[in-house]
Amino acid sequence: MKLNCDLGESFGPWHKGNDQQIMPLIDLANIACGFHASDPLTMQKTVQLAVKHDVTIGAHPGYPDLIGFGRRSMSYSTKELTAIFHYQIGALQAICVSQNTKISYVKPHGALYNDMMVNQEIFITLCDALSQLDKTLPLMVQALPETSFFKKTAEKFGLTLWFEAFADRKYNDNGLLVSRENINAVIHNEEQVIDQCKHLLQHGELISMNGKLLNIHVDSLCVHGDNPAAIELVKGLNIMLKQHALKTNC
Repeated sequence: MKLNCDLGESFGPWHKGNDQQIMPLIDLANIACGFHASDPLTMQKTVQLAVKHDVTIGAHPGYPDLIGFGRRSMSYSTKELTAIFHYQIGALQAICVSQNTKISYVKPHGALYNDMMVNQEIFITLCDALSQLDKTLPLMVQALPETSFFKKTAEKFGLTLWFEAFADRKYNDNGLLVSRENINAVIHNEEQVIDQCKHLLQHGELISMNGKLLNIHVDSLCVHGDNPAAIELVKGLNIMLKQHALKTNC
């Protein structure tokens, strides 16, 4: 199982996250594309850092909402949303080409990601938009107990889906993330995060806030780079995943 993290979220003189320390410990970097966070120079530096540590690069496009860090839903027509999606992916891809590398997948950010998981029209729009660019790029989505709609839609557009779980987030009974408006939505305690992920690896399930068992298939674990405990969480998850891989291969 791969470990992914949202990175490249600084903007101009404002520093956010711990990219230098986190990048060497992860497999996949979801790099902000300038609309919810980042800027051209930050994108360039983050791509360079990913190349240095042989980390797979993913585009992390979001709503054009720097003030709200892309965590506020916004209303766009299908054509507008498609253009917003293309613009951001294209910008990061150009920077990747300049560094002799490439984008290997796409993961929407924040409110766009959450909206995609609950609004079928938005998910269809993003699948269509991605298929227009490059059908070989997987789309990363949230692992849920029921994924038939997402799989059928992706197949219709010739896309591959990567399913992820969030190491440091709590879940509702339907498998969706607890809203960040809830003060308990993000888990900051390293031991609790590791325990949640160990249970997922061993049993293929998460436990919701109300104790419901959620059976899910997961390709990758995500930890948020803006979590104050991110460095220690990533270190712990890195060790846990390596130990699990060794046991699995024995």
